[in-house]
Amino acid sequence: MARYSVNNYTVDVLLADIKSGNIAIPEMQRPFVWDATQVRDLIDSLYKGFPGGYIIVWQKPSVKLKKVLIDGQQRITAMAAAIVGQEVLDSHYKWKRVCIAFNPIDEIFEVANSANQKSSKWIPDIAKVLGVSFGSFSFVMEYCQKNGIMDKAQEINDTINRLRAIQNNSIGVIT
Repeated sequence: MARYSVNNYTVDVLLADIKSGNIAIPEMQRPFVWDATQVRDLIDSLYKGFPGGYIIVWQKPSVKLKKVLIDGQQRITAMAAAIVGQEVLDSHYKWKRVCIAFNPIDEIFEVANSANQKSSKWIPDIAKVLGVSFGSFSFVMEYCQKNGIMDKAQEINDTINRLRAIQNNSIGVIT
């Protein structure tokens, strides 16, 4: 009899389970130690369709309580920071935001900085584009107009849809 199960969850379902408390992150694991470039690299990998690896959760079979995350906390926290804009508790026990910027023309990610925050070619924080209330059509039209690329509106729309699709990537969960 197997003492574990392996399932796939989409990124958005997994993050919703963390947010709702169905999967808990133990207090002793709370500080986030990745630097912003590691968060950027994870998002870039998800965008390119690479697997996000497995996370491991523990749940006592006889108890119907929440699951406890025992491996993968840094990846989950990185995704929550970049995708839903959640603040992270860093290794100095200070709350901070990790913003990832995206250039839809060149399809590249960068850690948000003053240069890409001021440039009309960059989306300064992908969390806004990945939000449920994001209006793709109006964004694409405004973006293309600002950058003088109305002839590329369909390409930019396709790129934005690929960016939004990272929420549908599959993450393996071993319970």
